Amino acid sequence: MTEILHKTPLHALHVELGGKMVPFAGYDMPVQYPLGIMGEHKQTREKAGLFDVSHMGQARYTGDEAALEALLTCDLALLGAGEQKYTLLLNEQGGIRDDLMVSRPDGDGVFLIVNAAMKDQDFAHLAAGTAGKGKLVRLEDRALLALQGPAAKDVMARLCPEACKMIFMQCGAFSLGGVDVLMSRSGYTGEDGFEISIPEADAVHIAKLLLAQDEVEAIGLGARDSLRLEAGLCLYGHDMDTTRTPVEASLIWALAKTRRERGDFPGAGVIQQQIDAKTSQKRIGLTLTGAPAREGAEIATKAGKIIGIVTSGGFGPTINGPVAMGYVDRDLMAEGTELDLIVRGKPRPATVTKLPFVPNNFFRG
Repeated sequence: MTEILHKTPLHALHVELGGKMVPFAGYDMPVQYPLGIMGEHKQTREKAGLFDVSHMGQARYTGDEAALEALLTCDLALLGAGEQKYTLLLNEQGGIRDDLMVSRPDGDGVFLIVNAAMKDQDFAHLAAGTAGKGKLVRLEDRALLALQGPAAKDVMARLCPEACKMIFMQCGAFSLGGVDVLMSRSGYTGEDGFEISIPEADAVHIAKLLLAQDEVEAIGLGARDSLRLEAGLCLYGHDMDTTRTPVEASLIWALAKTRRERGDFPGAGVIQQQIDAKTSQKRIGLTLTGAPAREGAEIATKAGKIIGIVTSGGFGPTINGPVAMGYVDRDLMAEGTELDLIVRGKPRPATVTKLPFVPNNFFRG
């Protein structure tokens, strides 16, 4: 049976721009445009790229925030007006159900953005966990754009100067091109940039306004993946899932210190035990020569013992070489450790490399 794919409000524009459309998380999405993945990657690193991420889930939560906080790893009491946090949904074993963003862009409760492939499960879990205490409203009538790259600030300085006052992980309500939008200074590329939540009816207008700027080109899913991999950022369902905890995934920073001290989050006992015992496996970065190692490639010691598996891998255009992430035992995670990746049945020399592979350029003021 042919899969029935959803379309974002920008679908017709993607086709008009020559986007190569592919199925992704139940949506018909552009994997690349005529510029090509390598060109789009370079465009974002050197100038600015515009990504359609409207397939992701957006929602508002109002009511008892303690009920919502109990399901997350951040401290909502410490989330001030105009602030955004990266946080996690965990199961009772400490496994990662998903990662998400929570923010206070205005005075209407908190604003949530979750991954496209997980949004139905996430919102059902959040609604069930806060039932009778708060109200979760899915925002199905909004689009989401990400403007990323060193020139993003120059574009925004012309179109919405107030937004340039934000630093990394701040947010607010703004007027962009005559449209009321919610915006954060964040993104998934390792570059400075802005994520913009827009009423669905205005999505094409705002996208065309941004694409009309000399510094901006449309960017597809292919370059989005290579950019986030170079930035050492996890992709849910690949680098993290319910079989991995924040400790193993090297995401313990997403668990607020106050929450760790209180131990009032799902899987707290397991996670604290892993912290105390220095968990046996952790996510690491790897660089190698020759052909890239893709997801599923085995990681081996120089003696040939299989010790792990690549969770994300590909070519890193910025460093002009293959990069990968995966999990290995703690005694093999030191930077500079020499390992092998099994690519097409043959061992390829690889070196444990500190993440990110490319320095992050987030604007911190």
